[in-house]
Amino acid sequence: MKLRHGILAATAAAAIALSAPVVKAETFKFAFQGNLSSLDPHSLNETFLLGSLNNVYEGLVLYDDNLKVVPGLAESWETIEPTKWKFNLRKGVKFHNGNDFTAADVKFTWERAIGEGSDQIARASKIKNVEIVDDHTVIIETPAPNPILTSDLVNILIMDKEWSEANNTANATSASADNSGNFANLNSNGTGPFKVDEHKADVKTTFSKFDGYWGSMKSNVTKIEFTPIKEAATRVAALISGELDLVYPVPVQDWKRLEEAKGVKPLAGPEARTIFLGMDQGRDELLYSNIKGKNPFKDIRVRQAFAHALNLDAIKKKVMRGAATPSGLMIAPQINGHIPELNTPYEYDPAKSKELLAAAGYPDGFEVTMDCPNNRYVNDEKICQAVVSMLAKVGVKVDLLAQPKSKYFGKVLATGGYDTSFYLLGWTPGTMDAENVFSSLLTCQNKEEKKGLFNLGNYCNPKIDELTAKIGSETDQAKRNALIKEGFTILKEEVGYLPLHQQPLSWGVREGVELNQRADNALDFRYVVIN
Repeated sequence: MKLRHGILAATAAAAIALSAPVVKAETFKFAFQGNLSSLDPHSLNETFLLGSLNNVYEGLVLYDDNLKVVPGLAESWETIEPTKWKFNLRKGVKFHNGNDFTAADVKFTWERAIGEGSDQIARASKIKNVEIVDDHTVIIETPAPNPILTSDLVNILIMDKEWSEANNTANATSASADNSGNFANLNSNGTGPFKVDEHKADVKTTFSKFDGYWGSMKSNVTKIEFTPIKEAATRVAALISGELDLVYPVPVQDWKRLEEAKGVKPLAGPEARTIFLGMDQGRDELLYSNIKGKNPFKDIRVRQAFAHALNLDAIKKKVMRGAATPSGLMIAPQINGHIPELNTPYEYDPAKSKELLAAAGYPDGFEVTMDCPNNRYVNDEKICQAVVSMLAKVGVKVDLLAQPKSKYFGKVLATGGYDTSFYLLGWTPGTMDAENVFSSLLTCQNKEEKKGLFNLGNYCNPKIDELTAKIGSETDQAKRNALIKEGFTILKEEVGYLPLHQQPLSWGVREGVELNQRADNALDFRYVVIN
C-alpha cells in the first residue's frame, strides 16, 4: 500500500532541518488543475495563487512545514501595547533585482494591500497604521487587540516600493479586470527563495532558485516548471509517463491507479478546506431566477429546504469515493475554534424539503442559476452536478454555470459585483483560525469597514457582526471559544450557508521526490528534494 498520509509526510519533512541543504541540483516539474492567474500577490485571495507566490514573495512572518508561524522578513517582534506590535526587520535582505528591503517596503505594502483593486483588503484592514521607526524597525498598530495578527501577516506579502513605483504598479489589479496592463501581474520582484523567470498565464511559469536568498532551505531544486493542466486524466497520465514529478489534485478514483503504477504514488491527507454552498440573501430579487419581485432565499424555509435536499453521504460515496468528510460547520477540525458538537450536517430529508418549499409558497419549486468553478476544487463540477440532481428531486430546477476559476472568480467576487444567486465555494482560513471565516464570510458585507468581502450572498445578522468584533479582539481563549460557538450556533439555526464537506488533499508524486504536504494545500518549494 503506497498511499501516504499528509501528517506522516509533514512529520518526515520536519525531521530534516531547513539548514541542511542537499548539494545535487535538480529541475522539478509539477501541474495543477488551474492556472496561476497573476504574479501580483494582492490581486486574488486564493490559496493556489498565494501558496505559489509565497515562494517568490514573503511576509514579515512565514509558515513552516507544520503551519507554525516562524520569523520571516521580521526576525523578531513583541507587543509593546495591547494594540501596538514592534517588528524588528531582518537586515541585509535583497529583493530579486538587488534592491534593499527596508521598513519603507513594509509600509508601502500595507497601503497597497488596503487600496483599490486589492483582494487583500480584508486581511490588511486589520492593521490601523504602520509606523516607520527606522530602516529596520516598524510599529504595527491595530484597531483593537488582535490575538492572531501574526497569522494574518503570513499572506500580506511584501513588495518593493521602489520597483513598484518605478513600474507604475503601486496599485493592484483585481481578478475580474483585464490585468494585462498591470506590470505586477506579469512580472515579480520578491525576496523569496525562488524568482520567476518566465510567466505565461494558462501556459507555463518557470522559477529558479534565488542565489541571493537570505535564508537556507532543505530543497536541492534549482529550477521549477509549473504547467496548468485542466483535465485530470491528462495530469495523471503525465505523472505516470514520467513527464511530471507532482500533479494535483488527483481524482480520488485514480488513487488505486497510482498505487498500481510503477514509479509513482498517491499522497493524501486531510485538508483544512471546507466546501460549501452560498445563497444570495441580500438582493430583493435574485439576478438569475424565474421568481420575480422577491428573493426566495430570504425565506428561511427555502434555505432549510435546500439543506434537507442535499445527501452529503451520497456526495462522499459517489463523487468523492469516500475521501471527503461531510461537515455541519464552515471550518474543518484542524481550525482553531472548531466546535465538534455543531459539526453534524443537516438531515437529508427530501420529503421535508418539499413540505418546506410548499409552505414558503413554492409547491412546484422554482428555477435558479448556480455558479461553479470547474478547475479549482477536487471534483468541483461533479459536486455541483450532484447538487443539481438532488435539488431537482424536490422540484428546484438549477441551471448550472460551470466555468474555469479565472472567469468564475471574476464573476462572483466583489470585483465582479457579486454577480451570483447560488454558488459553490471553498475556504481555508489563511490564519488557521475561525475568526477569518467570521470576518470574511459571515459578517454583513461592509466595504467601508472591509468586512464580509467574501460573503458573496450577503448573509447578514448584526449579532454575528457583534460577535465577530469580539472574537477578533478577545485574548482569553476560553471566552473566545464561547463567542465562536455562539456565532456558529446562530449561523446553523438560520441556515446561512450550506456546508458540504472537507475535501481531501489529493496529490500524485513521483517516487524519489520528497515534499511537504501541508493541510492548507500550499506547495512550499523550500521542502522539495529530488533524490
